[in-house]
Amino acid sequence: MRAILVGIWNRDITKEEAKESLKELKGLVEAVGGKTLGWILQNRSKPDAKYYIGAGKAQQIGEISRGTGADVVVFDDPLTPSQVRNLERIIGVTVLDRTDLVIEIFSSRAKSREAKLQVELARLTHDLPRLYGKGRALSRLGGGVGTRGPGEQEVEIRRRIIKRRIHQIKEELEEIKRRRRIQRKRRERSETGEPILKVVIVGYTNAGKSTLLKALTGRETFTADMLFATLDTKTSARLVPGGMKVLFTDTVGFIKKLPPELIESFKATLEEVTEADVILHVVDVSNDRWIDHIHAVKEVLRELSAEDKPVIYALNKADRIVDNEEDTEHLPHPAFVDGRAVVVSAEKGWGLGNLIQEIVKIGCEVLNAQLVK
Repeated sequence: MRAILVGIWNRDITKEEAKESLKELKGLVEAVGGKTLGWILQNRSKPDAKYYIGAGKAQQIGEISRGTGADVVVFDDPLTPSQVRNLERIIGVTVLDRTDLVIEIFSSRAKSREAKLQVELARLTHDLPRLYGKGRALSRLGGGVGTRGPGEQEVEIRRRIIKRRIHQIKEELEEIKRRRRIQRKRRERSETGEPILKVVIVGYTNAGKSTLLKALTGRETFTADMLFATLDTKTSARLVPGGMKVLFTDTVGFIKKLPPELIESFKATLEEVTEADVILHVVDVSNDRWIDHIHAVKEVLRELSAEDKPVIYALNKADRIVDNEEDTEHLPHPAFVDGRAVVVSAEKGWGLGNLIQEIVKIGCEVLNAQLVK
């Protein structure tokens, strides 16, 4: 894939914010094995209904694509089916949007049966509306007024097959959710009678969630410096001071503009967030946009109706900012966070004792409140 990236900026999104979003889009292209040849940023009050960036700019992008040898143009925002068709007709190469890339990455990363089902559901949900226009175009091959041509008949058949498959996947995922609830209840039963605290780890993709889970519980898990390194939910237990048992659950990473199809299809996994007692929000403070990433994660939590749960911020990757653990005490980052925050390095093991103390403290508050109820 040799790609040109396209985005817009206006009064709702500044030029600098749009550039940062395109930078992340470049990372998504690289995550599917592609190469970005360049990017185009347009100042536009609102997207054009027919061509998103207007017919003139689309023609210009077509000329650039031919001149650079690009075979794909990737737009930073979701495109409608008609916009994709219109743009491909003018530009002359494949047109994708951010959702296409994210689904493709999820597809390549999915390992478990559940993750594969969720990604397939997202892809089918995303692709289904794009069949309509193709049917109208193909129908010109035959048929008259009031009749269906062979193209439209073909699309109707494909549409029914996709809808049937979507229904099957949803039924399978509901069964997975049912089994997960049973497993969750079993985990919550303690033979020794010690209190159990459910902590769900969330964060922007590549913030170090899996590395932190491994550091806190010793559980071996795949970690890598890449977007969406892991998609599958993992739960590990640890006893903490005071006899409290903590169940740590890792979740899929978030990004800005996380496609709604993925949020919907991954609800079986993200249900762990809504069932948590405490949210452990991991933040990569070595990233210049770390505060923006916090807001992006909060937005997803709002969509999951989990924004009111107690939160501890693990300000991770401090080792990329300072040379030793003692210097982390002087970092100003906690002052910019609205709540409990601990500076850590999951990779080096810095600050984990302080993080456990905060978890015990907030855990006692949560469990005591539950007893009162």
